[in-house]
Amino acid sequence: MFPETVCFHNQNRETSEQSRRIYDCDQSFSGIYPVTLISLTLRITTHQQMIRDARVLRAGFVPREVEHRDAEVNHLSSVLEPITNGEPADTAIVTGPSGVGKTCVSKFVTERLREEVLDVEATYVNCWRNYSRFRTLYQILDDIGATIDIHRQSTPHDELIDRLQQYDGPRTVVILDEVDQLEDPSLIYDLHSMEQFAVICIANKEEELFSRVDDRLVSRLRSSEHVRMDKYHNEQLYDILRARTKWGLENGVITDKQLYQIADAAAGDARLAIGMLRSAASTADRENHEEITNDILINAAEDARAQIKQKSLDSLTPHQRVVYEIVRDHGPLGPSEIHDRYTQAVDDPRTKRTVRTYLSKMAQYNLLEAKGTSRDREYSLVDSAAASPVS
Repeated sequence: MFPETVCFHNQNRETSEQSRRIYDCDQSFSGIYPVTLISLTLRITTHQQMIRDARVLRAGFVPREVEHRDAEVNHLSSVLEPITNGEPADTAIVTGPSGVGKTCVSKFVTERLREEVLDVEATYVNCWRNYSRFRTLYQILDDIGATIDIHRQSTPHDELIDRLQQYDGPRTVVILDEVDQLEDPSLIYDLHSMEQFAVICIANKEEELFSRVDDRLVSRLRSSEHVRMDKYHNEQLYDILRARTKWGLENGVITDKQLYQIADAAAGDARLAIGMLRSAASTADRENHEEITNDILINAAEDARAQIKQKSLDSLTPHQRVVYEIVRDHGPLGPSEIHDRYTQAVDDPRTKRTVRTYLSKMAQYNLLEAKGTSRDREYSLVDSAAASPVS
């Protein structure tokens, strides 16, 4: 049990004792007042007991043990092993569909490495949020404490690269999540050439990453170590949910059957499955239920999908947002027509290849749906009603 959890239960006991003292002190008043305070306190106590540790239910939580990813953990650990001897490590490329644990495994391996080796640091950059060259470089420098005298508006990009090249601190693992979203992928080459940094590139598909970089970098990336992940099976998702339930919720608030229902509805996506569990627990907790009902679970599935969709929409770059709105307002459309409308809507349009990458990325995150072959493919909004229900 986590330390915070122990303190949490102690707080419950203190709250109960405080309630008793309030009652003792106010016996001379009308019985309604102390009973109201006691009832309120008991409701708060019950409210707290549904969720044992909220951190475990959060999307970015990295557990102490990663379920059903032993081979991938061992592979990535072997790639980073040279760092333990003070030697440079190869660049690693971690790929797979959304919700298969790419980020979780990368952070888990990195944190375990930092526990074992004193002089190793790590930095994490979400390249969908920090999609420009400057933002990514600044985030890395900020994490290693090297942003003194750097001004976001006026400092040249070359100066940021110089700072990284001059860095003489501990070897650092740089995790570039959603790396295929970088506007300038040559940044990967720059980091690859600096021996003090070990780079983990996370993307959905290798080919989409390779299609946006020059031959020089493609050659380097193809010779890197590749860690590929597939979607989880229902039994594996159940085990993941079971572990989260064990540490995050009180006993008996959700049944094994319900966990299997969540796993089935999530269709191999652990992010969605955990989101459903979190939404259901939050609703049951807020409404003071002693357990998660089937009705709550059904509504939680819809809520989790909506939250994930909104988070993906909020992550879109300005150019991607324009492409999405074109499909939303005029779809279904083919890539050529989408690009034509897009070039008319923006001042500095990206290439057709880049727009195709945008479309593919949005399809991978269930914002858009692609139908047809590569020659007659059309994109439209995803029909949320077609998603697998909890049943």
